Amino acid sequence: VAVTTGILELLDHRELEGVLAHELAHVKNRDILISTIAATLAAALSFVARMAFWSNLGGRRSNDNGASAILGLVAMIVVPIAAALIQMAISRSREFEADRDGSTSTGSPLALASALQKISTVGKRTPMDVNPAVSQLFISDPMLALSGRQRRQFRMFSTHPPIEERIERLTQMASGIS
Repeated sequence: VAVTTGILELLDHRELEGVLAHELAHVKNRDILISTIAATLAAALSFVARMAFWSNLGGRRSNDNGASAILGLVAMIVVPIAAALIQMAISRSREFEADRDGSTSTGSPLALASALQKISTVGKRTPMDVNPAVSQLFISDPMLALSGRQRRQFRMFSTHPPIEERIERLTQMASGIS
């Protein structure tokens, strides 16, 4: 877990404690292992789809009119996309879990909610030059500065749930609703 000078300047002590507790919850919950397994399964599914496509091309029967090749091509396109969507959904669920566990350990869900609000506000004003492949390493989605249309398209593949939803859950947690 690393802390930048930017976040030290932005957050107060309680908020920083909430962010660090969130990140340590990822460590405690072995989220890197879970993400690695999800990525490995996604890659394996994609590999199997490609193998099936290429093996069908070589041994195609004359009476199938190319249906198996078309089906294989569709699978080769759809399976990796579906696998990536599942992988990102797992990542988003792990974020909610880290929010909950981190807030439980500090006893202050509102401190993390406040930190997320501040980070979100800065993220919307100041675009970050971040490769989407490493976006899961951030406390919030570094792609926040994208335009509305780009954000909607990117959201499906986002590693983080929307900040607003995370803040709402943390607020409910603080009031004893959830």
